[in-house]
Amino acid sequence: MSTGLKKYDPAKKWDGPTRPYDLVKEIVIAVLVVGLLVVGLAALFSSPDEPALSLKSWAIAEPADFVQTATGELAGATTSAGYGAPYNTAAEGQVLGPLKLQKWAGVRIPINPATDFVVKPLQILTDADVKTAVDTWTAANADQQGKWATAYADALAKAPKETSVADSANAFGPVPAMVTSLLGMAVNGALDGALTTSDTTLPTDFTKPMLFIADSGTYFPDYAGARHLSGDQWGVMNETGSYPGQSWLWLFSFWYQVDPFKSSENADTQVMGLMALLSFGLMFLPLIPGLRRIPFLIPIHRLIWRRWYRRKEQKYRK
Repeated sequence: MSTGLKKYDPAKKWDGPTRPYDLVKEIVIAVLVVGLLVVGLAALFSSPDEPALSLKSWAIAEPADFVQTATGELAGATTSAGYGAPYNTAAEGQVLGPLKLQKWAGVRIPINPATDFVVKPLQILTDADVKTAVDTWTAANADQQGKWATAYADALAKAPKETSVADSANAFGPVPAMVTSLLGMAVNGALDGALTTSDTTLPTDFTKPMLFIADSGTYFPDYAGARHLSGDQWGVMNETGSYPGQSWLWLFSFWYQVDPFKSSENADTQVMGLMALLSFGLMFLPLIPGLRRIPFLIPIHRLIWRRWYRRKEQKYRK
């Protein structure tokens, strides 16, 4: 049965209503308006200008936490010491099912926290007592080094506000002298320079100081938490403070807030794997059988463009 409507030819030249349109004028207005808004809002609100974290700022703000962390580096008890690739072989790292992605990537930036964060920087100093302490440490075997550092770490844990603990039983060896000297280097800014220039003459590689700071017990987590940047605060999508950040990352950050990702040691690879799967699904949506028929079955677009469809129908009825 015929509906009386002519078949619409999408290749036919448009013969409907038109109106003048000045593209250059629109571009000029858009650029001027957006430019004025950007300049005005930037002048009014500015942007976060947080100073970069440094070993110096850490040592000054929380010297006890610095000393405890430095001792933990010597004891091999920090996150960096047990991180795995690309820094060491202490752990398999992140896995995705049977795929040992982090381990397969290999050790590309070899770092020994005890040696690189503590011993080597102290070897720069010319103080005789420091040199004696470092020589005593390096001459001892790994088992003895571990006993000294672990004993001192336990003692500091019982006095969390102190930067040193008396060694009445001579159980700490050279560790107190080493970490106290390292604290002095950090306070005067020498440690930042020692770690950024240890492998190059240009201070452009901040891997070591960043790892050292990330190992801190309270300083770094508290600093990040106060600025809404920790993981349970959706930190990956936040700017510092209350400034809007990368809102498009909300979907990545969302998965870290829910189980099983929230409680998984492999959350990073699991979230990235899930996002890759969702991204591929989005790319291939048009290929899903029947999906392209939904607009025809549920013609919401015809409701939105009802005036246009009404005019076309009236025209083809003539």
